[in-house]
Amino acid sequence: FTKSIGKNEAASVFNLLNKYRPETAAAKKQRIKDTAAATAAGKEAPAKVPCQLKFGLKHVTTLVEEKKASLVLIACDVDPIELVLWLPALCRKMEVPFLIVKDKARLGTLVHQKTAAVVALTKVNKEDESQLKIFQDLGNEKFNKNTELLRKWGGGIMGLKTQAKLEKRAKAIALDEAKKAASMR
Repeated sequence: FTKSIGKNEAASVFNLLNKYRPETAAAKKQRIKDTAAATAAGKEAPAKVPCQLKFGLKHVTTLVEEKKASLVLIACDVDPIELVLWLPALCRKMEVPFLIVKDKARLGTLVHQKTAAVVALTKVNKEDESQLKIFQDLGNEKFNKNTELLRKWGGGIMGLKTQAKLEKRAKAIALDEAKKAASMR
């Protein structure tokens, strides 16, 4: 989770996701009231619930398992990290593109929450399909099909004792090589 998308890419992703923010409780209440009024008057009911972001770890997991999610965004600063550590592997297995973004608070503002660990987009309107395709390709390229991310675990920094042991071993090997070179002459 040390590698996340760049600032420019994140800005354009959040611009797209901003269009699909879930409706607030007041807006939902108003929409339901309007639908009920239209139905009571005998008119045709307004359109169904608009496309919107899905959030919550359990809900997004279900969407990924059912392959209904078209793009998943995972926050890199989730604590404890074990909550979302397995999600990239699940996304790879189910072939759902995912992106890792910098801030869980930023994901939270999209869904009217304080923070959100994971956000998923299931579908978008016709005019945004090309932009979603670009982000899906970006997710596949940078995260899903990036074998370098799969191979590298940890920071590669050894402890002091291990470093000292390796240095001692290297000196012993160098000393043996010097003795062999001296005996050859």
